Amino acid sequence: MTAKPNSIDEYIATFPDEIQKIMEEVRATIKKAAPEATEAIKYAIPTFVFHGNLVHFAALKNHIGFYPAPEGMEKFDKELSVYKTGKGSVQFPFDQPIPFDLIAKITAFRVRQNSEKKK
Repeated sequence: MTAKPNSIDEYIATFPDEIQKIMEEVRATIKKAAPEATEAIKYAIPTFVFHGNLVHFAALKNHIGFYPAPEGMEKFDKELSVYKTGKGSVQFPFDQPIPFDLIAKITAFRVRQNSEKKK
């Protein structure tokens, strides 16, 4: 990718068809879990915003990076323990099934967190 994308559609379009399909499913999963969230590009990657940044995702060479912020990961330590994680990030390898249900649960949790912060 040479130029910074202006939309999630532009970002996804830069990848091979197989990766685009996975990313569209990640996107749809997040949208379903956070229907009031808006889409943006932040840090040059797809971002969903709801009372602040909600979650980010990106395609990398061998995995989908999912970034729910540290607070979004702590509650799911057990489920995330089978994946490579960092502070506020998790890698879902392309050679394994993408855990869409887990992405939905984490996103819904982040919606509740951001809603509480707004109050």
